[in-house]
Amino acid sequence: MRSPINIRTLRDMTRRDQFASTELLRRAYLYLARNEGLPMKLRAQAQLSLNNLPSNSHPTKIHERCIITGKGRGVIAKLGLCRVEYTISFL
Repeated sequence: MRSPINIRTLRDMTRRDQFASTELLRRAYLYLARNEGLPMKLRAQAQLSLNNLPSNSHPTKIHERCIITGKGRGVIAKLGLCRVEYTISFL
């Protein structure tokens, strides 16, 4: 069994932490930027603030990884295991 801590796993963990810390702020800025009932100046300011958030805090940067090996492909999301580790552990 390999160690679950490799550079890709660490990177994904830091991205998850950044996303968790800025999620409410990001959603608020998105609401303000997309609300057509607000003045254009406020919407533009919200969009600029949204652009200034760290790029790693975006939800599309987060990927499912195996909790045992750190692999990024063939991961069963509900279990958090890749297909190989799933077959090994449940045989």
